[in-house]
Amino acid sequence: MKNILSVTLTVIALILVFSSSFAYADVKDGFYMSKINDEIFARIKGKSFKDNCTLPREDLRYLHVLHKDLEGNTLEGEMICNVYIAYDVLDILMKLYEAGYPIERMRLVDEYDAVDETSMRDNNSSSFNFRFITHTTRISKHGLGLAVDINTLYNPYVKITADGKTILEPATAGAYIDRTKDFPYKIDSDDLCYKLFTEHGFEWGGNWKTVKDYQHFEVPDNVVSILYPDNK
Repeated sequence: MKNILSVTLTVIALILVFSSSFAYADVKDGFYMSKINDEIFARIKGKSFKDNCTLPREDLRYLHVLHKDLEGNTLEGEMICNVYIAYDVLDILMKLYEAGYPIERMRLVDEYDAVDETSMRDNNSSSFNFRFITHTTRISKHGLGLAVDINTLYNPYVKITADGKTILEPATAGAYIDRTKDFPYKIDSDDLCYKLFTEHGFEWGGNWKTVKDYQHFEVPDNVVSILYPDNK
C-alpha cells in the first residue's frame, strides 16, 4: 500500500475513482468501510455535516472498526473520514487493534452534537467535522476529513500565547501538558500510533513548533493542495 506522500497526481485520481466505485468493502471481520448512505447521512446531517458544508458527501467514507481499551476489552468503533485516506486509516486502526493498542473511545463526533470540546473531554477519537478555518473561506483539515485525532483528552492541543497564557483543548487536559510524565494513552514519537500514521505519510501535531497538538495526525499541506486546489 502506497502512503499518502508517495502518490502522484495520476495515482490520486485512480484511487479516488477506485474507492468511489464500491459501496462497501469488507476488509476483515469487524473492519469495513462504506459510502455515506442515507442512514448514515441522517446521523450526521446538520451536525458534523453542517448546513453550510461545501465538501461533497461522496468525498467521505464511513469506517467501522474494532479497538481495545486499557483493560483489553474489544470495543466497536466508528469514524468518518475522506475517501482519499480511508484505506490508510482503516489499515492503521486494524494494526493498532491487532497490537492491543488502547483507544478508549471511537464514536462519531455527531454523538456529541459535533462539539469538539465535548468530544475531546470524553477522550473520543474522530476525524471528520466540517468547519472553516477562523476568519477565512478555507476548510480545515478536519472539515475535509483529512485529519484524525486519537485519545484526545490525554493528548491535548497546547498553545502558549505571547503574554504567557496557555490555550488548552480540551480545557480539562491540564494534567497531560507535561509530556515527560508517564500516563495512559499518551502519544509520543516512540508510540505505535505515531509510527503507523507517519509511515502512512501523515504529519503529527506533536512535532509542530509554535503549538503542539498531540492528538492530531493530518495530511500534509502540499497533498491537500493537490486534492482540493480551490480550498484557499
